[in-house]
Amino acid sequence: MRDLTAPALLDALTLLVSQAGAEILRIADVALDAREKSDATPVTAADEASEAVLLTGLDRLLPGIDIISEEAASQATPSKPGDTFILVDPLDGTREILAGRDEYTINVAIIHDGRPVAGVLAAPARALVWRGAQGRSSECLKLRPGEGPDRAERNAICTRRFAHDRPVALVSRSHLDPQTEKFLARWPRIETQGCGSALKFGLLAQGDADIYPRLAPTSEWDIAAGDAILTGAGGRMVTPEGGKLLYGRHDSGFRIPAFIAWGDATAHI
Repeated sequence: MRDLTAPALLDALTLLVSQAGAEILRIADVALDAREKSDATPVTAADEASEAVLLTGLDRLLPGIDIISEEAASQATPSKPGDTFILVDPLDGTREILAGRDEYTINVAIIHDGRPVAGVLAAPARALVWRGAQGRSSECLKLRPGEGPDRAERNAICTRRFAHDRPVALVSRSHLDPQTEKFLARWPRIETQGCGSALKFGLLAQGDADIYPRLAPTSEWDIAAGDAILTGAGGRMVTPEGGKLLYGRHDSGFRIPAFIAWGDATAHI
């Protein structure tokens, strides 16, 4: 099997995500054409255009490997994937782009035996890409959407030690739930910062915060790329009980019940 963590493949994925980001920005400048899906969540022409770019490119880069992508999955239930498959969120944070905020991302992760072995996370409106692969240190690229990684300014990233006296928590701007609020209340002086999309993983991985908990269900394509990047930067993602997160939950609609993302891998509840 092809080396799923090879630098050349990670570069190719980075270019593909960058091209999808350029397509999102192009459409955002014209007309997003928003509408509501059957699950009452919004979708735009930018979501669909980004997905088209990504699916075509991924099929070329990794032929024969199953792809589970948010918008396609909303149209038809995906088949059970093989041991190796790809998770795609072509535009994570549709509510953010509709509100005119820059807190939206593109998420692509390669999963093998239930775990992400490579992930690319782009924030097109910020011209940033975070990426990581198993056995390699994660990095952040300053990259103009549409350009390749050969044109990027690269910086290695790492998480920070957990600040027990006054930790900083990243929380969902749109989906903060009571269970998460209760969990965070164990630190009396905690600072919470609301943020949309998987952007929170990039910020956590580069040491801008200490923890990102979500104790309510979310989709695998929302978090898998961030998991790979956070792990490569020195952090970890676990279940609320401290167990390993596994991906490929076909019987559960590719949903994760809850998770806690720690910047400091040695931190514990």
